[in-house]
Amino acid sequence: MKKTLFYSLILFSALLWIGCEEGGNYPGGTVSPYISLYDLRNLYKGSEVALTKEAMFGSSKITGVVVSDHSGGNLPEGLLILQDKRRLQQLRGISIPIGAAAASFVPGDSVIVDVEGGTLKRMNGILQITNVGANAVTKVSSGNVIPPNRVTSSAILSDPSRYESTLVAIVKGGFDPLPAPGEVFTGDKILNDGFDNITMHTESKAAFANSSLPVSANFYGIIFNSEAADGKLTPRLQIRQSTDVQVLSSTIEITPIIITGFISDVKGGDGNYEYMQFMATRDIDFAQTPFSVVVTSNAGASSPAGFPVNGWATGAGAAANTTARTFKFNLTSGTAAKGTFFYVGGSGKMINGANSTNISSLNWIRAFNYTTTNGDGFGLKNGGLFANSGNASGFAVFEGTNVTRDSKPIDVIFVGTGGSLFTPGPPAQGYKIANTDLYDVINPITLEPQPYYRQGSNTMNFAYTTADVGYFYKLGGVYNPALGRWVKARTQTSIILTKTSAVSEIEGEGATTLK
Repeated sequence: MKKTLFYSLILFSALLWIGCEEGGNYPGGTVSPYISLYDLRNLYKGSEVALTKEAMFGSSKITGVVVSDHSGGNLPEGLLILQDKRRLQQLRGISIPIGAAAASFVPGDSVIVDVEGGTLKRMNGILQITNVGANAVTKVSSGNVIPPNRVTSSAILSDPSRYESTLVAIVKGGFDPLPAPGEVFTGDKILNDGFDNITMHTESKAAFANSSLPVSANFYGIIFNSEAADGKLTPRLQIRQSTDVQVLSSTIEITPIIITGFISDVKGGDGNYEYMQFMATRDIDFAQTPFSVVVTSNAGASSPAGFPVNGWATGAGAAANTTARTFKFNLTSGTAAKGTFFYVGGSGKMINGANSTNISSLNWIRAFNYTTTNGDGFGLKNGGLFANSGNASGFAVFEGTNVTRDSKPIDVIFVGTGGSLFTPGPPAQGYKIANTDLYDVINPITLEPQPYYRQGSNTMNFAYTTADVGYFYKLGGVYNPALGRWVKARTQTSIILTKTSAVSEIEGEGATTLK
């Protein structure tokens, strides 16, 4: 019986193989005439590729939406530039030199291009399809919407080929150094979006070449590359016309205090041992210019429950020994020099809980035993300021000591997303944010107000770490007071502290610096 079954399977497999051989591909399928730009670009391995049907897996055409606009005079002449995301929703673009006819196409035109017989090669640093004339391009429709593609400069720099010939939005961009009065677009400018520096190039013949540079704006443009002798690609951004610049601000707002780290769950009992680390971006005498720090815990046991009716000023419920929903420290004495760290938290002043390295010699601007003492103005005494459940917790810095539901912080961070954090209402209830490397009071793409955490695009947060280990959240970044902005956004490094850890572990390599 077993032998019969075995031979039957062999016979069936042989017949199936013969049928496939005779009929070629599965008879019910046909090859699409269109190859995606993702697959097309992947054909290029450093040397030119003849675009035959065989090379393109049976396809002969590409299709996409035009993103080039030659009306502003700032794109390489004769290039038709289109993008698509037909493959795996991966957006890719390509440039096609078709001469003067390229100017007759505008952003939003949907086109089909017969590329069979063309050549895929890198010319002037840009991957292009050559040997394809304007008569190979057919416009299918016009006015198609091109969704904004917000990309950080660091992402573009790490993978220039991926973003080449695509339309990107570099958001909250500013120039380093600041533009001099009357400085114009012409030439190469260093554009920073809080993640890295990228070159923005403007031709002297561009229609907007002599327009003044803004302090802060969104820049919509196309990514092109230059190629070094070793094949390394260097990207640059070229905007197409003046309307590709969406001015956000003409003023510089310098944050006097920035958040640089904290420990929210020490090894062992947390009470009186949690602390927060800050840096002064200017010399500060807190007796002359007071500030305040408010911590929020949204753990299930925190009180009052529900959405924070009074935002950062919600405080705590009436029950004794409950975790305060928010807890305030007033900073009204002491000094901090520009570029130095200072600390706020429990009076234990140990690096990682009881019986650990004593760090009382550091610059503590405000420290008291919050297990026995209520907060400065609101927040009941409790055994832990932060949520250790995975629910959202965080803290914010405010100018002055009068914090109300309408107060806007000058810096703020959050860990996690759980809990009742924001409701649009009416009335809206939640924790207000500041314009930082992570958050925007005005949505930089839609320009709609979004003053709360978890509202609109304000969804970024640092990752929660394992409880009762002793993780210090080192939030390394680079802040430039002269520009009033983060030139390297903060990133989380979770340092496992021991009972004998040194101060260098929380203030040393990888910590925030000023430029």
